[in-house]
Amino acid sequence: MKNQKSAKILMMYFIFILFISTDLACNKESNSNNADIDYSHINNWAYYPLNSTRDVDIFFVAPTIYGGTDSIYNMPINDPVERLNFIGAINMEKGIYDEGDVNFYAPFYRQASFNCYGIRAYNDVSTDENVNAAFELAYGDVEDAFNYYFTESDKPFILAGFSQGAEMIIKLIKNNFDKTEAQKRFIAAYAIGWRLDSLDVQKYEYLKAAKSDIDLGVVISYSSEANFIDSSIIVPKTTMSINPLSWNCDTTLASKGLNLGACFTDYSGIINKEIPEFTSAYIKPGRGTLVVPDVDPLEYPPVLPIFVDGEYHIYDYLFFYRNLQENVDVRIEEYLKNK
Repeated sequence: MKNQKSAKILMMYFIFILFISTDLACNKESNSNNADIDYSHINNWAYYPLNSTRDVDIFFVAPTIYGGTDSIYNMPINDPVERLNFIGAINMEKGIYDEGDVNFYAPFYRQASFNCYGIRAYNDVSTDENVNAAFELAYGDVEDAFNYYFTESDKPFILAGFSQGAEMIIKLIKNNFDKTEAQKRFIAAYAIGWRLDSLDVQKYEYLKAAKSDIDLGVVISYSSEANFIDSSIIVPKTTMSINPLSWNCDTTLASKGLNLGACFTDYSGIINKEIPEFTSAYIKPGRGTLVVPDVDPLEYPPVLPIFVDGEYHIYDYLFFYRNLQENVDVRIEEYLKNK
């Protein structure tokens, strides 16, 4: 019953986001303004440290919070309600990354809406050019924000993102990491809740899959699901994952005793419930996703209509919150030790 209560609380947050975002969009003109966003203005950042005196930076890209409509595909970033939802979604996982000695950066961006994912479905590219344009606009904002951040700071950095945020930072590495300075300062990327394609890893020199708890310049990625799931919007076919319990990439089951704590957070970032030893996990042979065998799909429903029972996408970072938090500190320490 306690687990069900945690899942229901989380479900209410996501339903609220989707309802408010969609309702608001119905009363607005399309926001497909292609003018560049000026990231030298602090108003265009959800988080931007005024005194960036700490040793390491976190550059965080928020997940999807905007519902969209049949004609509006990108989030209007100047709308006050959307901005609150956007910051709230960041706060839900911000504690994973900013517990240590870090400077936290998170840009507002004209993210693609939930309905774009529904239209694009299991494909990398949509047959609807408006949907493709929405993703291109979102990525362009993220790249512009990163380029501005990069010229303003000389600190080592971690990239982090969940869901659409993870998709965006993987694109960022593929398209924007030919800079020698970027490679030098790059600690790791936490791209949780998105796929890491093995062909892309072979193709892009700086896109490297994590293989341990301390390797650097790598992408930490996984997508949680039940064993009976064979395909999803997040992982249509296969992906490359690392197990956040064992920090291995093989298919061995990591016991729930290694789970330091699932944490269920609210829009302020407060942990409402924590469950140590929540679930075991293993990487599914041939598919590469992260199977969580101790999770009941009825207690942790998919919430969003683009997912089905057994797809635990919205819980990806929640189920392994404390393990991720610890690993961020481990990789930062490893980088600074070898600097």
